[in-house]
Amino acid sequence: MQERKGIVTLKGNSVTLVGREVSVGDTAPDFVAVDNDMSEVHFADLKSDVTVIASVPSLDTEVCDRETRKFNVEAAALGEKVRILAISMDLPFAQKRWCAAAGVQAVRTLSDYRFLSFGASYGVLIKEIRLLARAVFVVDADGTIRYVQIVPEITREPNYKQILAAVKQMV
Repeated sequence: MQERKGIVTLKGNSVTLVGREVSVGDTAPDFVAVDNDMSEVHFADLKSDVTVIASVPSLDTEVCDRETRKFNVEAAALGEKVRILAISMDLPFAQKRWCAAAGVQAVRTLSDYRFLSFGASYGVLIKEIRLLARAVFVVDADGTIRYVQIVPEITREPNYKQILAAVKQMV
């Protein structure tokens, strides 16, 4: 599997991303993740709306918590034609518990813990710690990647303004 270095740091230390790099214009790779009820979810079955995929290391960290809550608020303002997924390596029942405690209802959390399918397909699996890098992918209703943001320092939030501008161009 492809490995890439020098793209992302964790607290200033370079980490290795595993998986193929995806770019704007690529067909969004299919992946299999686990929903909060432990069922398998295939991304190919979700393609019908504009989809924002937020890859986060763990919902139980301050930055991931803040990011997912921000997307939860933004999702309500974007309308019904936009779906927001937050994918992490957190266990599904931990994601479910976190969503309930945080009041997050507009973002669907999915886990990559079982298959590593998302991390490898989108090139955001961190080899050294087996978590996902912080990244955002915007996929149009036809399944084409229209925006990619790999956050260079994992402990920082993404540029929401750029992400929302990309989404608003499609709805």
